[in-house]
Amino acid sequence: MAKTASLTQVKIKAAKPKATPYKLYDANGLYVQIHPNGSKYWRWRYRFNDAEKKMALGVFPEVSLTEARDRRDDARRLLRSGVDPMAQKQAIKREALINAENNFEALAREWHDKFRQRWTPDHASRILISLEKDVFPYIGKRPIAEIDTPEIITVLRKVESRDALDVAKRIRQRIAAVFTYAKQTSRVRDNPARDLGGVLKTRKQQHRLAIKQDELPEFLKAVENYQGDIVTRLALQFMVLTFVRTKELLGARWDEIDWKAKIWRVPAERMKVREPHIVPLCKQAITILEEIKSLTGDYDYIFASRTGKTLSTGTMIYAVYRMGFHSRATVHGLRGTASTILNENGFNPDVIERQLAHRPGNEVRAAYNSAEYLPERHKMMAWWGEYLRKVSSKIEPTTGKQRKGG
Repeated sequence: MAKTASLTQVKIKAAKPKATPYKLYDANGLYVQIHPNGSKYWRWRYRFNDAEKKMALGVFPEVSLTEARDRRDDARRLLRSGVDPMAQKQAIKREALINAENNFEALAREWHDKFRQRWTPDHASRILISLEKDVFPYIGKRPIAEIDTPEIITVLRKVESRDALDVAKRIRQRIAAVFTYAKQTSRVRDNPARDLGGVLKTRKQQHRLAIKQDELPEFLKAVENYQGDIVTRLALQFMVLTFVRTKELLGARWDEIDWKAKIWRVPAERMKVREPHIVPLCKQAITILEEIKSLTGDYDYIFASRTGKTLSTGTMIYAVYRMGFHSRATVHGLRGTASTILNENGFNPDVIERQLAHRPGNEVRAAYNSAEYLPERHKMMAWWGEYLRKVSSKIEPTTGKQRKGG
């Protein structure tokens, strides 16, 4: 028979602490335990499988008398159905802890922390900010294993509605990368963001302007006859021969050149993909380095200004403008020109992509070796140097010295 409730809110409030803990009983096993420091804890005493147990129900006054009785009654219903209320409470806590550790935000931050060393600090910061702004508020607290494709599409549509189409694309890629990491670490079985490339709106792509193959002789001649600073001209010629990114070129240091092996080792911190890169140097590129060494050999940087600092990207862009090619080409577009010509001449696309320092498309693939395809790349770059020599209608690579009849 159920016992009659005996406690009141007023009585509990009035209860004073004593030298030792004591209890004030309500009904059906519910009581409040009052400690010497004045704190008051709700407890419920019950029996399960012939064993007496005590279950915590909260702290007074945060948990009122009415709420404590409701919690007790809920537990009694479980007990009548054959379930140990305290065991279930502990199981729920464990599940909540697991979900907290495996929600999308937790996994995304874990992924970001693991891979941030591959990115520049600015890029790593932008990635995290984009997730905090456009992803975490919507699915951050969701257990990652419960997130499905429609849920991800809803998140992407919110970004897309701002007409931030490029941002939406990058966010899709980042969500997919987080799921890939979660799959690799056995937190999920599938990647619901993997095949969403065609879901988003696309804006007509504006490719970087690149010199066309039939324009190359005119461009090379314009570079050779450039009337600006000689270091700028040599930098442009070296870029055509190596087709590296502008940042990689302008940061080139003399201690990165291996004259014996005829290679240039670009460190990871200056590469977009955050992996070291090797550039085989054809004889034409070596000739340019030998010429410029007399000009900047006393500096750390190969393409140094008169103050010893590196040339700026603006200097390179302005040089293309002065030559009259600004409406037809960009400095970065020279990479596209080289890629097109090399592909059209039958070189292995994987070798070309590796020389362009493009990251492999397979996210699961291990970090690639900077020396991958190196023998083939040496041959390809030697061919490229000879091709440019023939296109420029010169017997020897340009050295900056005017030749008779040129």
